[in-house]
This record gives sequence, structure tokens and C-alpha cells, in this order.
Amino acid sequence: MYSFKNDYSEGAHERIIKAIVETNYEQTEGYGLDIYCDKARSVLKKKINYDKADIHFLVGGTQTNLTAISAFLRPHEAVIAANSGHVLVHETGAIEATGHKVISVVVNDGKLKPCHIQSVVDEHTDEHMVKPRMVYISDSTEIGSIYTKSELIALKEECKKNHLYLYLDGARIGAALTSEENDLKLSDMPQLTDAFYIGGTKGGALMGEAIVICNEKLKSDFRFFIKQKGAMLAKGRLLGIQFYELFKDDLYFDLANHANNMAAILKKGIKELGYDFMIETSTNQIFPILPNEILEKINLKYEYSVWQKWDDRSKVIRLVTSWATLEEKVREFIDDLKSWSL
Repeated sequence: MYSFKNDYSEGAHERIIKAIVETNYEQTEGYGLDIYCDKARSVLKKKINYDKADIHFLVGGTQTNLTAISAFLRPHEAVIAANSGHVLVHETGAIEATGHKVISVVVNDGKLKPCHIQSVVDEHTDEHMVKPRMVYISDSTEIGSIYTKSELIALKEECKKNHLYLYLDGARIGAALTSEENDLKLSDMPQLTDAFYIGGTKGGALMGEAIVICNEKLKSDFRFFIKQKGAMLAKGRLLGIQFYELFKDDLYFDLANHANNMAAILKKGIKELGYDFMIETSTNQIFPILPNEILEKINLKYEYSVWQKWDDRSKVIRLVTSWATLEEKVREFIDDLKSWSL
């Protein structure tokens, strides 16, 4: 069986493993105060071109989201998210468990727009309701779409107008920024968000996310929140080493570009066989619509996720490629699909 189920099935890039092994017996300070986390913070500040950012390293995306959102919001404040947003759908109520409501907005392309935000603000009129205070987005989104620079500027302006924080989940920010349709840079993020995180778990690291806090109002006591939420890794140097290796050159973006290229090959091959897609994407997630009888054959050799029922005869599936996806396996999938489609 070969998996196209997610982009974290493999371990880590060999350069990261090598660096961890080579530093294994070094004694360092704990809890992210070591020399490797310092080096990683330094190189990330150069990449984002914003020296005033506070950067912290956490293990996983859900940890990062719940720690950040609960730290940034007062008890009566809420976060706005698309109905497909990760904090709403795939985090087991983690945000609600911290005492903050996630306000869902129905979208059809995974992306929030200024009109969605204004609608929520208009609906929440007084102290008998939660107070919208943050907008949560992800780039790329849960369905592989990306934000353009103009869209992100418009969202930031809308948030500023309504006194809202804009928080960007970057679990797959590498895929977004290396998409052929992208016009954003990592260095745009400090100006266009109040806080965002850079995903390592889905970007070639063993684990780890780097949260970047840009708004001065959100920086105070953040390490206290990390510790309280159980998100402060004692052996924090393991995270610092990985982010330093990923960002001391262009490795992070090289790996993301590979994932996107593998998905593009899959997409092209599936399209040429006459199959449609739920949504057009240019990142490492694709969503073809395939007949049930074809899926029964795919099940014998490949792993994937069923996204939704399309009709009585077909389903939408999600195929995800990673930094380590083998091109030979991608082409084998297409050859198999062709033979099964005859």
C-alpha cells in the first residue's frame, strides 16, 4: 500500500535527522531557551524581514492554535472561521474547550472574505452574545485553495476596521507560498497578519510549528500560556534544530515545491482520464471525483481520504502529496487508474 492520505506519514528530511544525531549528546538549556532555538529564531526573522517578531516553537498545529487563540482572546471573545476551518472541524473542540466560541461562516472555496466578517460583526450586537475578536484563516486552506495578496490585504483592512485580530494557520504555508498561483511572500505576513505560524510537521520536520507574533498587544506573557497549555517542550532544542535546518537556506520551500509538483502530476493525469474535481487547486491537496467501482480497486493499492459523497455512484476523495512523495508512485497511480478506467 502507498499512502496519499496526508503529508505527515513520513518521518523527516535526512538533513534534519543528521543534525539531531550529530547534536544528540550536547547539553543545552531547556524549554526553547537553547542556542538552536535562538539560531532558528534569528534565521526566521531574516526570512520574514521583521526583527520585532516574537517567535515560539510548539510541537503541533492544534497545540499552537488553542494556545494562541486562548492567549489572545478575553473570556467573552470569539473567533470567526470558515465552515471548513481546521479549528472548527478537526480539532475536537479544542478552542471551545478553552472557553472561546468558534463562529462558523459558510464558504464554498475554503476562504473567508471581508463580507463574511462584516456579516458576523453585524449579527453580534451586544453583551448578550459573544464578541467577535479574531478572524482565523489558513493558507493553504483545508481544501487546498490559497489566498492572494489582494485578498489578504482586504481581510486585514476589514479586521482593522472592526478591531479584530487576523490569525493565519500556516500548517501548509509552504505549499501555499510555492503554488504557481501564489503572489504572496513569507515576508508579507508580518504586515498582513497579527500572528501566524509556520508549519514544520507537514513541511519535512519530525514535528513542530513556529508561531510568529507580530502585534505588540499579543506578545505579553505568551510563554506562560504555552506552559499552562502543556505545549512547552522540555527538549525544545529538537524543534530549534529542525527549523534552523529547514530555513538556513531554501530547503523548506524546496520540499514544499516538490509536494506541489507531485500533486500537479497527479492532477494532470487524472484530468486526462476525463475525471472532474470538486475544486481546482494548485497546492499539494487535490480532490478528484471518482466512481465507487474505481475506488474499490484503488483501495487494494493506495490509501486516501474520502472527503464527501458526490452522488449515488461516486465520491470526492482527497489525495495529498508530501515533501517525500515518490514520483514513481505518483505515475504508477496514474497508470493504475488508467487501466482500471478502461
